[in-house]
Amino acid sequence: MSGINQLVKVTLRNPLDHGDQLTYNIEVYDNPIAQDWVKALEETLINGNQLEKNYCFLGFPDTARDIVYLIKELNLSIQIINNFFDDYKIEEIYTPETIRIGLDPDQNLMNHLHNHFERLQGTVWDLSEYYKRADYKTKYAIRQLNNICHELESLILSLRKKLTIPDWVRSSQITTFLQCNRYNLKPEHKEMFIKNGYDREFGGVYMHWTQIGKTLFEVFRDEGAPELTDTVCEAITELKYYSGEFDVEWGNSVYLNGPFPWHNDEQLRFTKWLIENKRDPADPSLSLGYLPLGQIDLSVFNTCDPVRIREILGRYLDIYKIQVGEVSNIFDYCWTDQDYKQKQINQMIPGYDHSSRR
Repeated sequence: MSGINQLVKVTLRNPLDHGDQLTYNIEVYDNPIAQDWVKALEETLINGNQLEKNYCFLGFPDTARDIVYLIKELNLSIQIINNFFDDYKIEEIYTPETIRIGLDPDQNLMNHLHNHFERLQGTVWDLSEYYKRADYKTKYAIRQLNNICHELESLILSLRKKLTIPDWVRSSQITTFLQCNRYNLKPEHKEMFIKNGYDREFGGVYMHWTQIGKTLFEVFRDEGAPELTDTVCEAITELKYYSGEFDVEWGNSVYLNGPFPWHNDEQLRFTKWLIENKRDPADPSLSLGYLPLGQIDLSVFNTCDPVRIREILGRYLDIYKIQVGEVSNIFDYCWTDQDYKQKQINQMIPGYDHSSRR
């Protein structure tokens, strides 16, 4: 990537011991999307938007947010939804046993769960009628279907990899804010999709996907490379927006034409599938890949070993502070707090009211 000219400081803390903290620096790239992102992040900190802390760290196999906890939270959300709607019911049974087939997630059951979320929520630009008439508590529960679905998938896969191929545990940090401002992606932003593709660097920072809907790559990978009919395409969205949100890759680096035959083969099959479905792999508007924003200075961990770094991070799965230059915000609350959910709902009420009037 091109040169670096700015730092973002992120302080993590131990959710079981708030005095136990660790700070790392993000070295921001000097490219158009990274520079616009850091400005948006600074604005988000000034605005005081809350972090969505129950969806920050995915794929860390050693976590208090284990399968039993996540299934309990999922079923609480399903109960709220089923109790509110007379004309919509989620009937699938989610337990720690049914959610897995062997060591893998039951992808069919996961797809059903995500489809429920898509029908109940709609999209950013076309919200569902169910979502519009839901009360605050039910709107929050609908959002949790998506969050918990992805967190469960990531956790189950990481638990399997910890047992079978520990070097390839794919942990990540998803840094999202409630009521975060979004901005239209510019053509120069989208060019980075072509330059970066699906390369991911350990400790790399990437633009968060700021909208609802599946990518072409997710449809190819998760749904068996189906023909792109009108029905299939309804669930696919190209990235339209950017924000101050960001993701951090804590899995081993993966890049095209590197020493990863499985990745190279998957990318070749994906490209072939796109062409067969009359999609141009070189079209930046299709959002094929990740938008790189920066790289974490890993020296704070006193090791370059990804497995060891993930072990260290597993102790600090709570974001306490983010700082850009002289601007900072402290997030002194945690998903383990008894009143955490209500705090989130209270912050989201203006957005709930606005969306329900559409």
